[in-house]
Amino acid sequence: MSARHPIIAITGSSGAGTSSVTRTFENIFRRENVRAAVVEGDSFHRYDRGEMRQRQRAAEEAGNTHFSHFGPENNLFAELEQLFHSYGESGTGRRRRYLHDPVEAQPYGQEPGTFTPWEELPGDTDLLFYEGLHGAVVTPEIDIARHPDLLIGVVPVINLEWIQKLWRDKHVRGYSAEAVTDTILRRMPDYVHYIAPQFAHTHVNFQRVPVVDTSNPFIARDIPTADESICVIRFANPKGIDFPYLLNMINNAWMSRANTLVVPGGKMELAMQLIFTPYIWRMMERRQRARQAV
Repeated sequence: MSARHPIIAITGSSGAGTSSVTRTFENIFRRENVRAAVVEGDSFHRYDRGEMRQRQRAAEEAGNTHFSHFGPENNLFAELEQLFHSYGESGTGRRRRYLHDPVEAQPYGQEPGTFTPWEELPGDTDLLFYEGLHGAVVTPEIDIARHPDLLIGVVPVINLEWIQKLWRDKHVRGYSAEAVTDTILRRMPDYVHYIAPQFAHTHVNFQRVPVVDTSNPFIARDIPTADESICVIRFANPKGIDFPYLLNMINNAWMSRANTLVVPGGKMELAMQLIFTPYIWRMMERRQRARQAV
């Protein structure tokens, strides 16, 4: 953790909804005039799309049916931890982009599913903002979770997460339902060992819970809407959280435990704005004091 060079990390599985949290932070950064060095978690995959497919086929032929993007063999965990360490120490580091689709790839003159070259982070940023799969991974070799000043988990209940992934991958990426289901099954061991344990290290978790029937996510035609959901917000350390203020500002919010706030699904973004804007204020105040003390 670093007062001069703070780090915010959003971590969650593919299809969990981390991108919506990112949009909320982009609005906060714009409003508060915060300069963020943005890092995409997908850019720390070890292989591009073509090579990953080749390695997956080879793994299946060798009898490995659990080869996935979630595990350490297919990600640059050490390089991600080095980035967090370097930024916390000096505000520097290296990043690249993973180009998901033709729209993202076109400005670079590259094929979708490839990486851009590594480049230095822009100078004189206020903080580093990471969004991806592994912002709080801890293994015997690395401890990424110890670096961020603010760690946020995005964790829908599992059936909703699967519905969101199935809908996105079918309608946005053009995959068949069978292909998406195969991916879900193949990555389950790595989900259990490398994704789920992260949420024990996060400072705040957001879990969207549908209030409609999602018993069989593989036949769901639509993603439950925000109004068909509630959002459970858990604080690892509730000290300093102004719960009376949040309950007053968010209509129909209530507390289920001393560290847990429940809000209507349609109020999740408002809750994030109200919760995290003071976090950003405090980060920037500490950063200013640390810079002045040098």
